[in-house]
Amino acid sequence: MAALKYAGLEDTDSEEELPPGWEERTTRDGWVYYANHLEEKTQWEHPKSGKRKRVAGDLPYGWEQETDENGQVYFVDHINKRTTYLDPRLAFTVEDNPVKPNPRQKYDGSSTAMEILQGRDLSGKVVIITGANSGIGFETAKSLALHGAYVILACRSPSRGSEAVQRILGEWHKAKVEAMTLDLASLQSVQHFAEAFKSKNLPLHVLICNAAVFGVPWSLTEDGLESTFQVNHLGHFYLVQLLEEVLRGSSPARVVVVSSESHRFTEIKDSSGKLDFSLLSPPKKEYWAMLAYNRSKLCNILFSNELNRRLSPHGVTSNAVHPGNMIYSSIHRNWWLYTLLFTLARPFTKSM
Repeated sequence: MAALKYAGLEDTDSEEELPPGWEERTTRDGWVYYANHLEEKTQWEHPKSGKRKRVAGDLPYGWEQETDENGQVYFVDHINKRTTYLDPRLAFTVEDNPVKPNPRQKYDGSSTAMEILQGRDLSGKVVIITGANSGIGFETAKSLALHGAYVILACRSPSRGSEAVQRILGEWHKAKVEAMTLDLASLQSVQHFAEAFKSKNLPLHVLICNAAVFGVPWSLTEDGLESTFQVNHLGHFYLVQLLEEVLRGSSPARVVVVSSESHRFTEIKDSSGKLDFSLLSPPKKEYWAMLAYNRSKLCNILFSNELNRRLSPHGVTSNAVHPGNMIYSSIHRNWWLYTLLFTLARPFTKSM
């Protein structure tokens, strides 16, 4: 094809020649897709053969991959001083025809975020992740940013948030990442964060409620509520309410609430079966850190289910997710016994 010839490569397979008006392109991960300029649509399968392909090997010497302001991948030939939107490796594609897996078995407990996002282009998507400066939040932010999403790291510590941004930029200097201050232990901070985000006039396609505390001593927030309950649940509840209109205006959009299987080991009802609000924010003498955590995670589940019921008709879905048992992150740092237990379990659990 003339396009490949322009990139310095000849097309030697006439059976793979594209129909008029079609163009071959690649994603940042090297997956080939096809753009139909006549009908203004794209697809993964070759319009003639129906095959899926990906490029093989590294870029030729002197070539570099970049991304334009619209998130489109292009290539720079530093030797010949030219640019092109055609991947110079397109003459060396390999066919991708794996056996189609059972949808229920496509991913398992060993799947990584990068594997699940393989071949996906998230350019133009805006994502907010709470507690994104470390642990699961950071890995989520990095994975989404490396696939083109504009990711906002909502962090309690501005300095740690900035450090996390620099770590992501160190992996890909064109990543669109930003840190904003959000302290879930302060409802005023939640309100200020929501106002600051709205002032950017951005859409919001994904809101990931990830931040949490675990095993912390009893304390009250500035709002007079037990800290585990407010940080893990109420702060996120309030954040979603403040950003609900933005989510609805950005549909299809989603809310992801990071909960835990430990929600099964608690109850928030009294002996008569009615909701006992005193259990949600208990006084010091009735406080047990593990139970407080479990109750907050149960609230996450109930909130996510009801949120999905109310907002799914408006194009906003909500899901609660259990990330895995005893993943070794910084969540156990508040008591040496929890750190010991997590350390002993580390060889048998998923890594970050």
